[in-house]
Order: sequence, then structure tokens, then C-alpha cells
Amino acid sequence: MGLFKKRNQQEKKLRSFSEINNETVADDFSVRDKKTCTDPYLQHAWVSVCIDILTRNVARAEFEIKKNGKTESDSKLAKLFMYPNKSMCRFDLWKQTCAWWSLDGEAFWWFGEDYCCGIPSEIYILNPRNMQHVVEGGKITKWVYTDGATGKPLIILPDEIIHFKDWNPWNEYRGVSPLVSLGLEVEQDLLAAKQNSGLLKEGGVPKGLLKTDQILTETEAELLARTWDSKYGHGMKNRVAVLGKGTEYQPLTFSPDVLKLYDMKKWNLYTLLAKFGIPPRVANIQDSKSSLSGTDTDSQHRAFWNFTLIPLLKNFEQILEVQFFRRFNLLQTGEFNLNNIPELQESEDAQSNRDIAEINAGLKTINDVLRARGQKEKPWGDSWWKPNTISAFDSDDNKNCEDKN
Repeated sequence: MGLFKKRNQQEKKLRSFSEINNETVADDFSVRDKKTCTDPYLQHAWVSVCIDILTRNVARAEFEIKKNGKTESDSKLAKLFMYPNKSMCRFDLWKQTCAWWSLDGEAFWWFGEDYCCGIPSEIYILNPRNMQHVVEGGKITKWVYTDGATGKPLIILPDEIIHFKDWNPWNEYRGVSPLVSLGLEVEQDLLAAKQNSGLLKEGGVPKGLLKTDQILTETEAELLARTWDSKYGHGMKNRVAVLGKGTEYQPLTFSPDVLKLYDMKKWNLYTLLAKFGIPPRVANIQDSKSSLSGTDTDSQHRAFWNFTLIPLLKNFEQILEVQFFRRFNLLQTGEFNLNNIPELQESEDAQSNRDIAEINAGLKTINDVLRARGQKEKPWGDSWWKPNTISAFDSDDNKNCEDKN
């Protein structure tokens, strides 16, 4: 893709791994032991589902550049975040950022190979697993990025990237995967899935046994098995089985230990959803004990935004505020616009009831409501119409009452 072209040799120089290894490279917490599940996003279905739910919803929020409270649409900054590079759009930028954050607990924005100083003109997403930090004097002095295609190292300076990272108690320089505490649950699910798959293959437990009190030779046993399989096996249904003298059929069922695997997988599923902050209905999971009403579904979708996505978006905003807008001393700031998210909007009935209550209380006029709805105003709509049940009581009336007393 032309991501790593030849750089100015006076500014940066690519070196061999032997030179890099002679420097103090901090240990990377992301190095994993040999486990059954080495790539949860690839091997575990629900990890993939959860991350996909988060990424596609985060990207729905419009990221806007504002200056003095007004949104910019044609400025250099606005265009940068709308089209970060020639092959990426705004949706891709935030989707990939959220995906790496949700999977590895960190994400990297790189300003590109042609970046020198000042406000960047491009933004690229880097693979955190290919990033190695070099620490000198307690600070990161450079990053070493290994190109996955060529295997060549690339030296990147700290002022060329924005590092989104979640809190890591083991390594202050890197983020940590949210799955680090769910290692056993993910491993259990993968092993349980493999065991269940084995039951469905030829090496699985048979559905039943043919028992007889007769002594059978090996040839007779094989002939009986082939005859039974040809007549009643391979999906044959509703066939009448005729058993020979002294022969009976005994069906087999799963052992209790096998049945417990389904309960374990269900428990692990809810643990995974809780870790990522995804309510069951958002993941299209319907518990038989839960309500089927639309109100319950709507409340879970609102909770997903209020308690999971909005805090995540605020976190992204603050990271950009520190590492981008303040770094370059910009007058602009960036924030996500949530006004067009249906899950956060009130229903029409609830909004109408609120408007009526505020009109009756004198907090709004009818034209205030019409303007907010984008509808045509009324000639008389700027006056407040006092409800018949309310009597005026001003200072003059109060004085007259006191005089009469």
C-alpha cells in the first residue's frame, strides 16, 4: 500500500534488529503464553460478536470539530477527521480504533510517512501487536513498528502518534486487553465447543446400542451393524425396526457432565457481555425469564449507550484533547454528536407530554415548541396562554388584599 516509503535519511534511519536489541526495550505485557485460545477474536464467536457490536455502534456517532461553539465542516481539521487518508473514511477510523481498544486495550494513530511537524494531513491505524516501545530514563523515546508484510522495523517518534490506551496495572506504557481477566472463561468455552463438536463427528458417542444374548462372531457382528445402518441409519426416519431373537435396542443419552457444559457456556456468555457492557437484548439474546415487551428492549439499548458507549466516547474525546488539540495549541476541539442516535431520543408521546407540561408552567411558548420541531409558527404562538385552572396573583392583587384586611 506504499505505507513505508523511503524516508529522509537525515530525519530518520531504519536500523537492523541487532541494533534495536542492544537498546533497552521494555517488556510487552501483550506477549501471551502458549494457550488453547491464542486469538479470541478468531476462535471465540461471542468475543467477535461483542467487539462487532461495540465498533459498529461507536462509529454511528458523528465526530465534529468545533470552534467557539460552532461546528466546522470545511476546515482542514474537519476534513482530516472526515477522510483520514486516501483509503479510509471517518467510519473506518473510529471502527478500527474501537476494535483495537476493545480487543487489546489500546490503539495507535500514526501521522504517516511524510509527516514532519505541525498538524498532520493523514492518519493511519497501526496494529498494536506490531508496536514495541523503547524506554529510556523512564520515558518512551521511540516506537519500533514491524511491518507485518515485509517484517522490516520502522522507527516512529512519540510526537508522530496518538496512543489510545486503557489503564494497565502491570505496564504503565501500554494498554491491557479487557479479556485478560476472562482467560479461563474463554478457554473453557473453546474446549467445550471442541468437545461438543466431537460428539457430532464419527468419533462421537453412538445414539444407541444393539444388545443380544446370543454369542456373535466378528463376521456376524459386522453384518448386523451394516444391516442396521443401511436400514435405519443415515437420517432414515419413521422406519419400523425388526429385531432378531434375543436382540434389543438401548438408546444412549448425554452424560450429566456433558449437559453441564451448556450451563457453563451460558454463564461465561453473560460474564463476557457484562465485561464489555453489552445488555443481552442488544446482543439479540432473549432470556426465557425476561420480559418480551418493547419497553424492556428500549431500556436496554438506552442503557448500552448511557453506561457503555458514551463513557467510551468521552474517553476518546479526552485522549484527543490532550494528545492532539492541546499538543498543537489549537483553538478547536472535537466532540461526538449524539443528537441523531435514536436510542437516546425520547418517544414522540413522552416529548409531547413534556412540551405540554412546560407550556402550562410558562417555561415555553407554543412557538418555542414549533421552532424546535421545525414546524411553521403560529401568529399568536409567542404569547403564553394561562390555563383556566390558574389564577393570576401579582403584587398589586396582593396589596389590595392586604388593604381590605
